[in-house]
Amino acid sequence: MTEKSIKLGFGTLRLPLTDKHDVASIDYDLLSRLVDLFLDGGYVRFDTAYPYHDFHSETAVRRCLTQRHERSEYELSTKMPMHLFESRDDLERIFAEQLKNCGVEYFDRYLLHNINASNIKKAEEFDAFGFLAAKKAAGLIGEYGFSFHDSPGVLDEILTNHPVDFVLLQINYIDWEDLGIQAKRCYETARRHGVRILVMEPLKGGNLARIPKEAEELMRSYDPAASPASWALRFAAGLEGVETVFSGMNTVGQVEENMATIADLKPLNAREHEILDEVVKIIREHTAVPCTACRYCEEGCPCNIPIADYMALYNSAKSDNPKTSSASSSQYFYYLALTRLRGKASDCTQCGQCADACPQHLPIPELMKDVTEIFEKNPTFPSKK
Repeated sequence: MTEKSIKLGFGTLRLPLTDKHDVASIDYDLLSRLVDLFLDGGYVRFDTAYPYHDFHSETAVRRCLTQRHERSEYELSTKMPMHLFESRDDLERIFAEQLKNCGVEYFDRYLLHNINASNIKKAEEFDAFGFLAAKKAAGLIGEYGFSFHDSPGVLDEILTNHPVDFVLLQINYIDWEDLGIQAKRCYETARRHGVRILVMEPLKGGNLARIPKEAEELMRSYDPAASPASWALRFAAGLEGVETVFSGMNTVGQVEENMATIADLKPLNAREHEILDEVVKIIREHTAVPCTACRYCEEGCPCNIPIADYMALYNSAKSDNPKTSSASSSQYFYYLALTRLRGKASDCTQCGQCADACPQHLPIPELMKDVTEIFEKNPTFPSKK
């Protein structure tokens, strides 16, 4: 494999859908087309996970990638869900199921999914790292590591006690100096340990492709041909020590643009970094909630609340009416339609499991109160009987 062929990876957290409100409604015809386009462009790395798309992502990979292409044409990674195993037998069962789901006999890379301070003891209790080492020795895993959404101190502790082949970090320019995500310090910690770095969320769930007009105009004034997405991708991919940047692509245009950016990759220069500093300030002024719509928060929600959809509507309402924070009629009707199928924001029991699962460390229970205030105070909203 060449450096170029592995620099860009295809992430499967946000696959194309036939119904934007149903994460299981994967558009398999379009996904197959995107997979073929990606491979034809000379890129080979795909990444999935057990719970993505309501547990349909791995089987989508089988249907659109592994059943349609020779094993030598691609590299595939998936992840062990930290919240879904309670024994060594569970590790074995889930791993075997994943091989079947993906339609492969081995994984090129395998990760513990979203390891952090709250679940590292669980990983140690069931010797999850030893489990991965055994699978590697048996030829069922090429390399192993973990995805990470926590502090640099926790990352340092894990890498010190559990050396791995690589680590998957959330790195993008909006999170680089963020006090919650601390992407720069996590990156520096991984570099200090000499571990290879793979990147997720380079566009922060697509948010950095859809930035405020003022911010985009600042970028275009410097380089009229460069899109906001290309700036974000260059930021992450241009960092020293970054091996692969996984992007969740769900349109032909996204695949083509990302491949073109990486094929002619130029790390950002000093002036471009200065422009990004200004862009960050603008974006933060316009974003109420930095949700990436990963939907980790929705897994196991006792009230079946579509939190990511509500966050998108909340951000839209706050952006349109920053002073009054009132919903437009279209935003309200989208919310009403969602509540007919899923839980309302006001159904939230404040159990807090969503906040614990959130990679962005958002205070989701409190935000559900804000969503309730904006969308359910409408006089035509159905009240509880």
